Amino acid sequence: MASQRSFEGRRLNPQSARNPAARNAARPPGGSKYITPAGAARLRAELEQLWRHERPAVTAQVAAAAALGDRSENAEYIYGKRRLREIDRRVRFLRSRLDQMRIVDQPPRDRHRIFFGARVTLEAEGGERLCYRIVGPDELDMASDHISMDAPLGRALLGKALDEEIQIELAGGARRYLILAIEYLSVDPSVPP
Repeated sequence: MASQRSFEGRRLNPQSARNPAARNAARPPGGSKYITPAGAARLRAELEQLWRHERPAVTAQVAAAAALGDRSENAEYIYGKRRLREIDRRVRFLRSRLDQMRIVDQPPRDRHRIFFGARVTLEAEGGERLCYRIVGPDELDMASDHISMDAPLGRALLGKALDEEIQIELAGGARRYLILAIEYLSVDPSVPP
């Protein structure tokens, strides 16, 4: 079966067009490996909080609960052990993730195109204006105006220029957006975005 061309001229694998799992297989587990300096600092702070403060406190609670005797019906002991496993799992994830991350602390050379870290102003078909900052998947909960570079809209925006129109297919139907502005914010972590 011959491969198909997308509107951008890239070859599409017909198998990946029908199978989202095959399409996502090329992406690294856990999403893209890019993060802003502020996002990396937030993950490091979470790791520090879990490892230096929360884990020792829960360990002390488990030890105190274990000293009470029968552990099989001791709710504090059972809950504490479960919480320790959750903390350890999150600590392992954060350490692994931080080791793999690439901190993007400089704007791209071509500031007229959308890349990681850009703040983009869009106009929807109905005239509604939307403003998003393209970030990594680990930074989504930091602000409501952030969008992951792995999200359908984020992927569609990457590499596009000012005044280009994009169309994305969503469950509710196709949506079109016009790119009105592209800007790159300060990368100095002491300066708020």
